[in-house]
Amino acid sequence: MTSPPPGSSWFGHPRGLSTLFFTEMWERFSYYGMRGFLILYATASIATGGLGFDVQHGASVVKWYTSSVWLTPILGGFLADRFLGQYRSVLLGGLIIAVGHFTLAFKSLPSFFTGLVLIVLGTGLLKPNISAMVGSLYDQGDARRDAGFSIFYMGINVGAFLGIIGAGWLAQKVDWHIGFAAAGVGMTLGLIQYVIGKGRLQPALDRLVAGRAHVPNVGGSSARPGIGARLRQLWDWVRSFTGEERKRIAAVFVLFVFAALFWGAYEQAASTLNLFADRYTDLNILGYQIPSSWLQSVQPIMVITLAPVLAWLWVRLGPREPSSPAKFAIGLLCTGLAFLLLVPAGLIAQGGAGIRVSPLWLVAAYTIEEIGELCLSPVGLSAVTKLAPTRIVSLMMGVFFLSNWLGNLLAGWTAGFFGSMPLAQLFGVTAAVSLGAAVVMFVLLKPVQRLMGGVR
Repeated sequence: MTSPPPGSSWFGHPRGLSTLFFTEMWERFSYYGMRGFLILYATASIATGGLGFDVQHGASVVKWYTSSVWLTPILGGFLADRFLGQYRSVLLGGLIIAVGHFTLAFKSLPSFFTGLVLIVLGTGLLKPNISAMVGSLYDQGDARRDAGFSIFYMGINVGAFLGIIGAGWLAQKVDWHIGFAAAGVGMTLGLIQYVIGKGRLQPALDRLVAGRAHVPNVGGSSARPGIGARLRQLWDWVRSFTGEERKRIAAVFVLFVFAALFWGAYEQAASTLNLFADRYTDLNILGYQIPSSWLQSVQPIMVITLAPVLAWLWVRLGPREPSSPAKFAIGLLCTGLAFLLLVPAGLIAQGGAGIRVSPLWLVAAYTIEEIGELCLSPVGLSAVTKLAPTRIVSLMMGVFFLSNWLGNLLAGWTAGFFGSMPLAQLFGVTAAVSLGAAVVMFVLLKPVQRLMGGVR
């Protein structure tokens, strides 16, 4: 691989990575900024400006919102692959997200639900296609691809940290709806720099167009085909994949299952652990009562801190670096250990009236979780772009994001037991499921690696 000409790279990577880095950073500012206080707003009393929902109702709203955000990417990936293209899909998605956040700034229940729906639709267009563009910045076999996704993932977490701190403080200390509006401003800033940096993305867009050129014409003649003809066209399209491609697609689905179990535990940060922070944790830090949503900022801080360490470790290990499935198993193991750590915290918190535990319990749990996330999430994104045939890369990215959808449903369902189940039991069950999934993934390492056909 030859070195890029001077001025054409960004930290040794294609300059288009900087455009996508900052687009995703601001989109995640808007998403995590609002997600950090959503259940707190939903369950706050009407007298304090909240919606006055009980915990079960509030958890249900968060469950369906955060899960739906990850359901629509499969449609967004299909629309981009077949009709809109990746660039326009990201642009349109970002515009819809910004409108959604500004709609949430209005103080009415209809605007609240309308805003959530808009964000869900916009995210479906943006998420799979921006990740597909990151992968397409690199030629097949370019060793920089995994590192590029790690840098991209840093953008996600810088945005998450800024959103939680900024929008979270405005929402809990000033006004809930100003927090919603701040999230919309963040998305708008991301779109501005995305349009300005379009030229840097051209190599990736050219590769994606070339990949789509190999899609068989399933439309047939200009006349609208009947159901039978459509089924035959679909079958012909399925048969157009080689045996090796089918195995690799199957590997994506296996990774999807275990990623869903990981997110089912991890995404309780927005619900179960957020309520635990608000109701059972001592928030007085050096005489200042911090917003409870701020504790979620530990997650992006740890990603930003630990990502370079893990990147160095993978390089240091060289040929002994764990495969992608092995990293998935490590991710699940870390999540299980994090919730296992919280079991005694739950016992202490409910051991007597008015007891509030140290925030260090959550800090430690989030830190362990983030080691797991770094082993699973950026690795999964990179693996999909390597395993999926180019002509359906956005669609397969949308399929992989369905793991977040299913995980958020599991996380929201679990949060519904907050208050009706002892915290130690709730945390213990979550730990047991995660640790069990890690053991199964370790057992399946070799079969999954055979499906991946040499892709690590």
